[in-house]
Amino acid sequence: MNLLTPNANEATGTINRSRNVVPCSGICSRCLDDCRGNCEVFKSTFRGREVIYPGPFGHVTAGGDKEYPIDYSHLNINGYALGLDGLPEGVVASPDTATFPTVNTETEFGYTNKVKMRLPIFTGALGSTEVARANWEQFAVGTAIAGISLVCGENVCGIDPGLERDAQGKVTKAPDMERRVKAYREFQEGYGDILVQMNVEDTNLGVARYVIEDLGVETVELKWGQGAKCIGGEIKVDSIERALELQKRGYIVTPDPSNEAVQASFRDGGITQFERHSRLGFIDEEDFYATVEYLRGLGAKRVTLKTGAYPMRELAMALKWSSNAKIDLLTIDGAGGGTGMSPWGMMREWGIPPFYLQSMAYELASLLDAQGDYVPDLAIASGFSEETGIYKGLALGAPYFKAVCMGRALMIPGFVGKNIEKWMAENNLPKTVSAYGTTKEEIFVSYEELRAKYGKDMDRIPLGAVGIYTFADRLKVGLQQLMAGSRCMNLASITRDNLIALTPEAAKVSGISYVMDSYRDQALEIIKG
Repeated sequence: MNLLTPNANEATGTINRSRNVVPCSGICSRCLDDCRGNCEVFKSTFRGREVIYPGPFGHVTAGGDKEYPIDYSHLNINGYALGLDGLPEGVVASPDTATFPTVNTETEFGYTNKVKMRLPIFTGALGSTEVARANWEQFAVGTAIAGISLVCGENVCGIDPGLERDAQGKVTKAPDMERRVKAYREFQEGYGDILVQMNVEDTNLGVARYVIEDLGVETVELKWGQGAKCIGGEIKVDSIERALELQKRGYIVTPDPSNEAVQASFRDGGITQFERHSRLGFIDEEDFYATVEYLRGLGAKRVTLKTGAYPMRELAMALKWSSNAKIDLLTIDGAGGGTGMSPWGMMREWGIPPFYLQSMAYELASLLDAQGDYVPDLAIASGFSEETGIYKGLALGAPYFKAVCMGRALMIPGFVGKNIEKWMAENNLPKTVSAYGTTKEEIFVSYEELRAKYGKDMDRIPLGAVGIYTFADRLKVGLQQLMAGSRCMNLASITRDNLIALTPEAAKVSGISYVMDSYRDQALEIIKG
């Protein structure tokens, strides 16, 4: 099992020359004096700090590729030949009523003002990265018509070129945030919600008051961290004027654009981009409660929290404080993660992987529950991309986990649909797409269904949004099939007993029955009887 693969990766545009590589260093076993490249050490010799990040920025998303000792593939889903749970009241179980298309995949989260979703999924935080900004309409409209929630990530107001502030430095206008909220709200249909995330910089800028009072946002998400990195949010900018502007707004910008040597290097073409960083946050229990009450006082109907791949201590704080504050949703993001920009080494080598982190969260949530404390609705994030992972994430954390946060997997359909629209206009469809036709009606299996629903408004729905809806429909059908196979006709009927651990190690970490022990007692009773 390869746990560490440093020094060469497509994400950083690097590669080993040799077929043989020293496992722990990633350096070629035979390193030549006159090698022409292109391992990370080679490239870093002249590009330095640039090689820390996946690239090219603004055109890629990246996810950590470290292979962990245990992950969700070490679990399988139990299927049964008898029994049925979760049918509507009064419906008798039979082959005619236990059909997979009738399985209910709807979920909800919240303490009192609940948000319903047609599927137990929502997006990762799509914030100030260029990928999120440039594709926002695809993501916003797509998630709205699919009936799932969308998280608008950190620093959106802070980097807006059109930002306006009052004498105290608080935001009074941010056109990009206005655009983002409007795009989702325009097609929202009673399912899902747009969550606006807050980090240290957003708090200092007064984003909460602006989005709640001026834009009508109902759900605000506090952020402690994420699975892809243990430092604040980052983007790159390719203009020294823009770098100086962000520095004046109080952001950390590196290399320092006000430094004369840096300016000279930029003019010479050595430095081509600047990094904008957010500050590290510091959590404090009383401050946390005060912030939650402040947001509710502004009019927020729901306050949620996202935390990262921190050790069990911070996880316990997130759960206990969220319990005390009656937080509406706690999203727990495991290591690896996916992002528009995070240090590549950090993505691969920091934090608690999701399988372990969710197992910890289940244990701690169970203790809260046993004490009679409120257990907030939970969601798990990190690396989920299809219905099998959704099912396992819900079952491993049952009954506390209500949804799975999906990052890059919900972005990809937006990219694909957008590009299909572009390729069609250019008469340049790739064979992977043109094999199904040359018109949007032929290519997208859900297009006519959506046109029947939206009529003339279909012209305002971009094909990236159609792609997200179509992908979400695939996830729904796949989840319905898995749930029917395990005799669960709604999400509330999914339990941890619906999983089996394929290795003793996975069983030990998760508390899920080892495959040779699952239903063993019942089996022996049958044989003895």
